[in-house]
Amino acid sequence: MSGRTRSLDRGDMDAGAQAITGQLGRTIQRLRKAYNLSLSELSEQSGVAKSIISQIERNETNPTLATVWRLSQALDMSIDRFMAATDDEPFVEHLTRADTPILVSEDGKCRLTITGWIKTVEWLQWFDFVAGPGGELISDGHQRGSVECLSVLSGELQVECGDVIETARAGETLRYRCDRRHVIRNTGLEPAHATMVCLLKAAVLD
Repeated sequence: MSGRTRSLDRGDMDAGAQAITGQLGRTIQRLRKAYNLSLSELSEQSGVAKSIISQIERNETNPTLATVWRLSQALDMSIDRFMAATDDEPFVEHLTRADTPILVSEDGKCRLTITGWIKTVEWLQWFDFVAGPGGELISDGHQRGSVECLSVLSGELQVECGDVIETARAGETLRYRCDRRHVIRNTGLEPAHATMVCLLKAAVLD
């Protein structure tokens, strides 16, 4: 059986490496923003220099596998997800529980699962929210003009935004500006479950 092999010249290899690195840089930046991490905070958590992370995000360097692994661990994302295919490939994406980032409130009673698409995190974010009795999720303000929609699926949740406090029960939705400190509380005796969608001003109002 005969076959042909196509040799890659240096230009082909460099172009391929640059495409992969560019996609990786965008993924790292989106995940970092989804977790509301600064470059300094991601550097501290991953052990990768702040300057290197910045260069990766701007597609100015080709990171080593060890660097990619450290960043993937810090961002709670499996390394194969980090090295996913390019943007223009048709796909049906299946995320396992291990691939789905989960944030926990300071009191340990609230769980915020990031169910939204990383590619939209700069203008649209959505989450699955569960709060045990007495649970409280305190959030600093997002960028100016941002709006959050909290739709209660079960239980009862209270939202405090500025001087306003409102309560929603199953089947009801609270919509509020989240560009200031806001708090979500479960004041009931049973666990509460909701979906949360955050619309950022960059896409909505500008």
